[in-house]
Amino acid sequence: MRLINLKRLLFSFIFIFLIAPLNVTVFSQPIKKLPPRFKQWLEEEVVYIITSTEKEVFLQLKTDKERELFIKAFWKQRDPTPGTPENEFKEEHYRRINYANHHFGRGVPKPGWQTDRGRIYIILGEPRDIQSYTGNSEIFNAEVWFYQGLSQYGLPPGFNLIFYQKNNVGEYVLYSPSSDGPQALLTSYFGDQADYMAAYRTLKRINPALANISLSLIPGERAQFGRPSLASDILLQNIISVPKKRLNDIYAKKFLMYKDIVEVDYSTNYIDNNHSVKIFQDPTGLFFVHYAVELNKFSVQQFKQTYSTHLKINGYVADHQDKTIYQFENSFSIKLNEEEIKKIYYLPFDLYDMFPLIPGSYQFSIIVKNEVSKEFTTFEKEITIPAETSSARLSSLILSYKLDKRPTDSKRLKPFKIGDHQLFFQPRNIFRPQDTLFVGFQILNLDPSLIQKTKLKFEFLKESQPFLTEVKKVSQYPDRMNFIQEFPLEKFPPGHYQIKISLIENEKEISSQMERFEISPAAAIPRPWVYSREILPPTHPLYSLIIGRQLFNKGEMEKAEKLLAAAYNSKPDSLEYALSLAKVYFALHKYAQTKRLLLPFANSENVPYQLYLILGNSHQLLGEFQEAIGIYKQAIDQFGLTFNLLNSLGECYYRLGLKEEALASWEKSLEIKPNQPEITKKIKNLKKGLYPKLIGDDKSRNIPSASCRG
Repeated sequence: MRLINLKRLLFSFIFIFLIAPLNVTVFSQPIKKLPPRFKQWLEEEVVYIITSTEKEVFLQLKTDKERELFIKAFWKQRDPTPGTPENEFKEEHYRRINYANHHFGRGVPKPGWQTDRGRIYIILGEPRDIQSYTGNSEIFNAEVWFYQGLSQYGLPPGFNLIFYQKNNVGEYVLYSPSSDGPQALLTSYFGDQADYMAAYRTLKRINPALANISLSLIPGERAQFGRPSLASDILLQNIISVPKKRLNDIYAKKFLMYKDIVEVDYSTNYIDNNHSVKIFQDPTGLFFVHYAVELNKFSVQQFKQTYSTHLKINGYVADHQDKTIYQFENSFSIKLNEEEIKKIYYLPFDLYDMFPLIPGSYQFSIIVKNEVSKEFTTFEKEITIPAETSSARLSSLILSYKLDKRPTDSKRLKPFKIGDHQLFFQPRNIFRPQDTLFVGFQILNLDPSLIQKTKLKFEFLKESQPFLTEVKKVSQYPDRMNFIQEFPLEKFPPGHYQIKISLIENEKEISSQMERFEISPAAAIPRPWVYSREILPPTHPLYSLIIGRQLFNKGEMEKAEKLLAAAYNSKPDSLEYALSLAKVYFALHKYAQTKRLLLPFANSENVPYQLYLILGNSHQLLGEFQEAIGIYKQAIDQFGLTFNLLNSLGECYYRLGLKEEALASWEKSLEIKPNQPEITKKIKNLKKGLYPKLIGDDKSRNIPSASCRG
């Protein structure tokens, strides 16, 4: 069995380090507090290649284990061949450091990696050519290094770097045409230090080749107005910025965010993604969140002629008070044969999915884990589900490269399907002039009496300038909720665009939506292999269960009760449905209804802990202490002793006059969790013969938060 990366990027890495002042800055007090090996790693080994984001994240890590995992992730992000056991970038990096220390640290009071020649060697590797100028009494010892073929890093096709030895003593320092000038290379120049051309003429008389390079490090660049070319200083600045350009350091932020959430096996294997989230309403009025994730890397395992992987999706929705509204977990098992794997080998992989959500503004986050390769990716998105209003409004826009008309006799739902049209799109919204742009959207709450007076205005902007405008009557479309508008792109030159759709009612704009897209000059754009699946029809009781749980978590108990009761009545034999409704009854102090609902399930197999706890507390709050004790003992038999169960058990014993049993239960609870001031007080009062305050005296409930999960 072996892992295959379906989207391996075939490129080579160059080792780019920051060209900075010679003294390495100690950034902050936290660096001083690092253990020596991590301090050395940060300040010496990777000081030139680590980005500011990576450094900031590293300094926020609390344990050596976290730092070790981060370092592992740091090198993985730079590995040009992640499917092999070797990390060529890391090996070459340390080889260059060792070379610099050995060759450039002689006769200077610092290690070679800190010298300018050492740094440049580590940054750019072996020069194509080195010219040495020594032994001339009129110029300081100098070396000229020539590099070529590094334009992919924003550097010129060919360029020189000069290192010279001030006063012919100590290390060779990096030369700047504007900061140093030709005069810095001369041992005996007594002219005007600001007169670069006079110094240049003197140097040219001594060494014409070195003189030409002294005014510009870039072949073909000439001095302007008697001053060295600024292009040389831009070159040096570009070298400084290359590490930031070549690496997407978002993985570092994700490592910090998710190190305590994802398993250790995944934490160092973050992969980037493109994503998109859209909100649409189904015919029954439910709003669904549709999301697409395009993985920058997709790995499968091979066993004989079968290729497979397993993706696990964890979704989380919270309001702006960090209250959990909805959580879900989905799994996608993917199997491919030899022919299928060949078709998709070089294609992006897009995952489409959807779920229902109640009105409100939320933070939505997703974790996608590849359980075969132990890789993960995430995204976070602010989303808003509109509240019920009487005014018309536009939904999200989908910019699609492909449209399939699907039969409507199937009531099942599918991500990014509007009406009977299935839209295919990529989160990056990139097209060719040969494509047709299909724009999909909805108009919600459209008043039938105003259809003849309502228009849609389509405005295209190219590079922020007006490009194309079209206006259409809503009455021209056959479907008055789900809309598809086509735009051939043959007259759209390559560039960056925006499309704005406005809903015009009685010549007044009442709603609008905007989306960006790009027209590429590329001859072909690899369209993704899309993995999606149909889900249950919107009339299925599962949606009442999910929406009811969300309302419960939001604190809207009456609405939650109505939906969860409807769901339970559709599936009265379901423990899951019964327990969700019971939580609402219990929160509304309907203890008798809670008891009647849960008792039929008390002796079932795989009874969850919360059922025992809620059922026991319901008996207890109804004064049925003996029955409550029986339920708590069942829970202890199934799940062992917990302080919550022991506390409730102790109170029931006390109510029945069994003070010794009550005392034993509470004391055992303190052994499990010593810091319980209220229980400690009850024990003291009981031993003194006083009457402790018990559950039910003020209708308090000794149960943990019983939030509903989806």
